[in-house]
Amino acid sequence: MCAPIESNTSAPPSPYRRAELPAPIPMSAPRASAPFETRPVEFPGDATAVGGRETRIGLMLPLRSQTLGAPAEALRAGFMAAYEHEREGFIVNLVDTGDSLQENLNAYAAAVEQNDIMVGPLARPAVSALAASALVRKPTIALNHPVALPSAAALPAQMLVIGLSIEDEARQVATWAGTEHPGGTALIIAGSSAWQRRIAASFAARWKQLGYSSQMLVVADSNGYLSEASLGQLSAQLDAAQPALLFTALDASQAGQVRGALGPELPIYGTSSVNPGTFAGAGADPGAVLTELNGLRLLDLPWEVDSAHPAVMAYPRWSGATARTLDMDRLYALGIDAFRVAREIALRPGADINLDGVTGRLSVRFGNGPARFERIEPAAVYEGGAFTLVPERR
Repeated sequence: MCAPIESNTSAPPSPYRRAELPAPIPMSAPRASAPFETRPVEFPGDATAVGGRETRIGLMLPLRSQTLGAPAEALRAGFMAAYEHEREGFIVNLVDTGDSLQENLNAYAAAVEQNDIMVGPLARPAVSALAASALVRKPTIALNHPVALPSAAALPAQMLVIGLSIEDEARQVATWAGTEHPGGTALIIAGSSAWQRRIAASFAARWKQLGYSSQMLVVADSNGYLSEASLGQLSAQLDAAQPALLFTALDASQAGQVRGALGPELPIYGTSSVNPGTFAGAGADPGAVLTELNGLRLLDLPWEVDSAHPAVMAYPRWSGATARTLDMDRLYALGIDAFRVAREIALRPGADINLDGVTGRLSVRFGNGPARFERIEPAAVYEGGAFTLVPERR
């Protein structure tokens, strides 16, 4: 989800323009601060946007990347679906890049001269390089987090980070579980992958911050299957610890194995990583319902668990040519909200923004001091291939 778009509806060719690259920009250039700026540009055609002209958005994606090209296509499709839904007063200029950090900086430097708002980059190293440069002097919406996430105050004032974060999900799950089991002990089950250990650590840190205790068990796996020894060790630790709940930093198949071995009695929580994606409209195989996961409590985007959400119903589902996985579907949804956030920033510069998006309930502060972004995802219970939303506790 913290990784990293062909439009699936028709659009006039004029909104897509490609940027020319300038001479190389030194990557070691110090960052310079600048006030909020939307630089006047001469536009052809009728002026329909705020200030008597159209607003140009530069969408910067690694479409030529060997590894991120397909995710970038999914994200572009979502961005353009949202643009075509509310396109009046806006032009989208596509900035097509590869993997090179220098190329990304060069492309940004050229595009920022021709656009009022930049959206991108997508790759974490590219976001880090841009954040450390002196180039960010117009509103820039980064689609991922820097490699080493600094505090908001350490980012350029004109940079807003809106990437999906499974670590944020883990912290939100801890808060949710804490309201349902105040004071209880949590048993955290993590797989051996680095991302699984990261979300386990994020849950544990938030659980401790709430004043509660937890124990962690890292289980061994082979090609996604948990060993009999690991499941036996888990059963023994469960008997000894008597926890109030389980938090599974696992994938859906592994969570199903845990549930099958332990039974359904103990409440089990997880992030979007345990979403089996087997409900109508998710873009996954509807025949692969994991009955072992019935009763599983998890967080995910409204796009994946709330088909009746007004914003979710407003946009077409992704129909990309590449394999349609849940992660690709989430990037498509991120593209939708990226355009919506850019649009709100253009229409309401300096104002606080609250948006009920397809990736969650979004809160944005931009243009008055350090940028701030928060995404709250809905809680849901999985049952027989569908989800029931859990009312939010405020």
